[in-house]
Amino acid sequence: MFKRIILLLLGLLILWQLIIWLFHLPVYFVPSVYTVGLEFIHEPALLWAQTWPTLLEALVGLMMALISGVVLAVLMSLSQPVKFWLLPLMVVSQAIPTFAFAPIIVIWLGYGVLSKIAVTAFVLFFVIASALFDGLERTPRVWLDMAAIEQASRWRTLSLLRFPAALPSLGSGLKMAAAWAPMAAVIGEWVGASRGLGFLMLNANARVDTPLTFAALVVLIFMSMILYGLISILVQRYWWWSI
Repeated sequence: MFKRIILLLLGLLILWQLIIWLFHLPVYFVPSVYTVGLEFIHEPALLWAQTWPTLLEALVGLMMALISGVVLAVLMSLSQPVKFWLLPLMVVSQAIPTFAFAPIIVIWLGYGVLSKIAVTAFVLFFVIASALFDGLERTPRVWLDMAAIEQASRWRTLSLLRFPAALPSLGSGLKMAAAWAPMAAVIGEWVGASRGLGFLMLNANARVDTPLTFAALVVLIFMSMILYGLISILVQRYWWWSI
């Protein structure tokens, strides 16, 4: 998978540079690959220092989304009244634009890292919850009939049958959430922050420093790819039947 990603990135970089040469685009509009590369040479400490806060927010937010998503999916699967009331609320939560709700979270939790983690978890939890819930609801009927014949309790049926069978769905949702996590963290930083890649991009845009903005964007893309790749490896190793 990583070889395919590297080849794809090389192809995109070549296409990027060809478009600049063909249309003679100015640096302030779209910087060249070489110009963006120079930012990694001239400003490595700046990029490195602003990467860590975003990575921390993405990882912790992803973990919080995983915990909340699993809890909500299990509750909806075990209780029809909970499903009846909670599922519409989850859908409504995703209908709210993140840029509209993120400032409210910042007001509630402040400009620190906690509000960015909350925004990240808010963006990601629905993907994980809906994926796991769908997997729990799609347990083969014959398996459930066998559990009923053995008079297994609802909890044992869930823990020993339905949840393991739903792990492939959870893995798919978790991989999607991992790819979105850095961008979700940056959205929180755009609303209000004093550090992070989103903060760096806003400041670079204000100075019309397009190469630095693109450099931060490249770091963000690599961060998403690495998180997605790591989650994919974990899923393939421990949930081998999801391949």
